[in-house]
Amino acid sequence: MFAASERIIIQPGLWEQKLSQQQDPLQRLAIIDQLAGHYAYTNVLRAQQLLIEQWKLLQQHEVEDFMFRYFLNKMVVQNQLYDFTGAAETARQGIDYLEAAGSIKQLTELQIEYAGISINLGDLEAAERFLQKALKVLKNFPDQQLHSRIACRRGYLYLHAGNHSTATEQFLNAVSTLEVKEESLPLRDEYFRSLAFAGLGQVYGHNEEYEKSVRAFLQVVDLCERLGMSNRLAWHYLNVGRAYLGLGEVASAKDFLQKVIDTRDDLSLEARASAYANLGFCTFEEGDATAALELLHRAEHLHQELNPNDYSNLCIIASWRGRIETEQGNYEAAQASLTEALRYAEAEEDYKMLAEVHSDFASLYAETEDFRLAYEYQLEHDRFFEIYLEDQDRRQQQELVMKYQAARKQQETELLELKATRLQLKALRAQMNPHFIYNALNSIQHFITSNKGAIASRYLAKFAKLMRQSLDYSDEESISLEKEIEFLQDYLYINEKLRFEDRLSYRVMVDDDLEEDILGVPTMIVQPYVENALEHGLRSRKDGLITVQFKLWDDDTICCIVEDNGIGRKKALAQQQNDPNRQNYRSRGTQITEKRLELLRQSKNQEVLVKTIDLYDESTGEATGTRVEIMIPIMENQVR
Repeated sequence: MFAASERIIIQPGLWEQKLSQQQDPLQRLAIIDQLAGHYAYTNVLRAQQLLIEQWKLLQQHEVEDFMFRYFLNKMVVQNQLYDFTGAAETARQGIDYLEAAGSIKQLTELQIEYAGISINLGDLEAAERFLQKALKVLKNFPDQQLHSRIACRRGYLYLHAGNHSTATEQFLNAVSTLEVKEESLPLRDEYFRSLAFAGLGQVYGHNEEYEKSVRAFLQVVDLCERLGMSNRLAWHYLNVGRAYLGLGEVASAKDFLQKVIDTRDDLSLEARASAYANLGFCTFEEGDATAALELLHRAEHLHQELNPNDYSNLCIIASWRGRIETEQGNYEAAQASLTEALRYAEAEEDYKMLAEVHSDFASLYAETEDFRLAYEYQLEHDRFFEIYLEDQDRRQQQELVMKYQAARKQQETELLELKATRLQLKALRAQMNPHFIYNALNSIQHFITSNKGAIASRYLAKFAKLMRQSLDYSDEESISLEKEIEFLQDYLYINEKLRFEDRLSYRVMVDDDLEEDILGVPTMIVQPYVENALEHGLRSRKDGLITVQFKLWDDDTICCIVEDNGIGRKKALAQQQNDPNRQNYRSRGTQITEKRLELLRQSKNQEVLVKTIDLYDESTGEATGTRVEIMIPIMENQVR
């Protein structure tokens, strides 16, 4: 498991002072590493300056951890500066470096960041590919905070794809899995919390749940203000203002829109332009048309400076201006403004805006009592609005098709994984531990050569039955609990008599609540854990004891407890490492079984857990064995 990230409290002024006094290149690298990691979320321009020096130092003194954080921080900075193409190039360089020299966790963190950049570039397939790679790693190396970051990224992935319900689930998952104690979270995880709340705010706003949208965006503002994450603060103020407008709370909206304007951040000029436009709308709602037109003029001028092809925002501004001028009775100016808005709407091919502008024209001509033109423009409004509704229907149908295809693809992936797991299990069952098979056959041969034919015959029959069961069950996904227990008893009996030569005893206990002949369980689900206990815990003991207990957990689950009085996992690992014949021994049976249980949990929506507990003597502290608790889903008993 990855170690949890530690939050290092940075006092930028103090660290800047240390940097100015430090001449040693490695010490400067360490200080810049801390400062750049902090400024990437709080002062992006200063971070950019530090990263330039850090790269020069790294060319002379390559340190793996510093290299990793250099690539990560540079990606974050470029992303914050809207240089998505540059960030993608940095990501590729970082991944190439880490594949050769980095750790699995470092590579996973870069892939998660790369996924966010890919979303900003509109490459959703690449984003999903990077997140899948990260998830595969986390299956073997769980890390709660990285899981939350992946959930956050997937939330935006679904948001861009128009799947708002799944996006909401992912954002809520990201928020809940991150620790909520601020003092224990590193700044990077707080940044992801802000992203998750911002995503929720967008989804709620899209669904016109404006109260929830306000609450989510206020959470973002609180986090950013409290932790000094100012890079996108103007945008967060703007989102709160827009959400308040959705609620009709103009005064509250104006407060936050004014905060956008007061935030002197040249990186968020587009947010300031939108704030001017929305303030113009608010001012007009309050009856001050002259001030509203002035604010709209500022918004239009800024938008044209930033992006003269931003037809959508320019159309909205021109149409608002036309409405105000119509109410003022300045019909000539209103006609010019609405003509401009119409030109922008046509360039954008926005049928909703086209419908609205034609409606504004109809209102204008109705005011001037040119009812023929008013009627013609109203008809055009109706025509464009009908096209808009048809377009919305097509989009919704496409979204449903995309959701269906995504769900089908996921289901096919799971089925393929399950099929692969079944094949692995089949091979596993056909290839039982060779130590067990060799010892059993060797013991039977000994009885034969010792003229103990009857004993040899009895054990040979047991052994043949066990092998036959193993091969027969390899084609079954589930069997009755009764057959599973019978198989375990035969397996343990042969181990006791042949492999361990009576140095082993065992007990199999079944609660009375369990109807063994009716209940179905996944085939041979317990045997790998029993084999693991024999191979690791009891192999070197002379008085080994293994107990297997089955009890009903709930209506859908059986709890199986496999307990041994062996030497414990720590000592077993040490012995294995010192034994050249067993150094490469890996319990693939338990790995495959846990993967199978995970797939069964996904398909049946059950919580299936495997919990391993080390047992110790309370007085001496010495290991006294191992207990494994397996939560087995109850399945349909397939009778042939």
